[in-house]
Amino acid sequence: MSFATLSVISLAALLGPLLALPQRWHLPVVLGELIAGVLLGPTVVGYLHAGNGTFSFLADIGFALIMFVAGAQVPVRDAALRAGLRTGALRALAVGLVAVVPAFALARGFHTGHTALYTVLMASSSAALILPVVGSLSLGGIAVLEMLPQIAVADTACIVALPLVIDPRHAARAALGALAVAGCAGLVFVVLRRLERGGYRRRLHHLSGERRFALELRISLVVLFALAALAVATHVSIMLAGFSLGLVAAAVGEPRRLAKQLFALTEGFLGPLFFLWLGASLDLRALGHRPSFVALGVLLGVGAVGAHAAMRATGQPLGIGVLASAQLGVPVAAATLGTRLHLLAPGEAAALMLGALLTIAASTVASSLTARHAPATDTAAGRG
Repeated sequence: MSFATLSVISLAALLGPLLALPQRWHLPVVLGELIAGVLLGPTVVGYLHAGNGTFSFLADIGFALIMFVAGAQVPVRDAALRAGLRTGALRALAVGLVAVVPAFALARGFHTGHTALYTVLMASSSAALILPVVGSLSLGGIAVLEMLPQIAVADTACIVALPLVIDPRHAARAALGALAVAGCAGLVFVVLRRLERGGYRRRLHHLSGERRFALELRISLVVLFALAALAVATHVSIMLAGFSLGLVAAAVGEPRRLAKQLFALTEGFLGPLFFLWLGASLDLRALGHRPSFVALGVLLGVGAVGAHAAMRATGQPLGIGVLASAQLGVPVAAATLGTRLHLLAPGEAAALMLGALLTIAASTVASSLTARHAPATDTAAGRG
């Protein structure tokens, strides 16, 4: 990787804001970044190579930061959110149960034997994708507040479950790794809460502001990268490290200055770079090895959207249910782990990502329609 490549990546990342600029379209910024990655990747131009060590490592940093920011955006201290926790958790569980049937049918129909993997994929939600959409479109109201814990529970549960179902032979190792990361995040929460109550965090905040040391950002990055290192060492996705630390920051109370610094670091460079890397990692031509896997990808996407849309039976608005079906991190981790461990058939990883792209497209349409028809009171609530 060179500065010329970084220049092209930064330029291509502008496609996201350009597509999101017309407010009548209500498109999320990440959609343009993904499209740019697909166009510059092996599917079309072949300029960007997701296998480049520097590119993939920077993308991992961006992914960890995206998940950190996503977790920090979950308003866990909000009384209204806590009130919707039970409903959201039950809906996340219900989606998982509904997903078992199409997952079993697809695993049998395509002779892959990946019922558990497909169930996790269909049941997953992407907080990293959905939360920015909710914020950018100012979606609010009771239905959104109930959806937030739903995607948080689904995201966390599927992140933990993925290494267990994709490689059952090493399920115990993966489970211990997930417990280690979660336990360390819990320890960080205890330490931060004591520092907060003792007034030490406030003193550090004032010192950092007066001397322009950016100490909170530096310390946050130390902890984040340490958790990510633990996740890698224990064969757990860095998703869990970033998201769990973000939840800790949300529970303790993230300072505005730190939030702005993380936003600038993530949204200004490393976040777009990750989404371009993700698009570049999708070699859709690999589906040519087994054309039937195109149908598998389509059906995985349809199954995921259908499983989440089925929550309409529980009183959830259809648009919100479809929005909650957006997948990102879990399919990426599944494709990466499955390819690295040689657990997927040729073209199956691309099928997983094709399914994810379809859920993103469906959620984009659903969020756009929801934003257009949202009452004024809901929009105001979304800004609060």
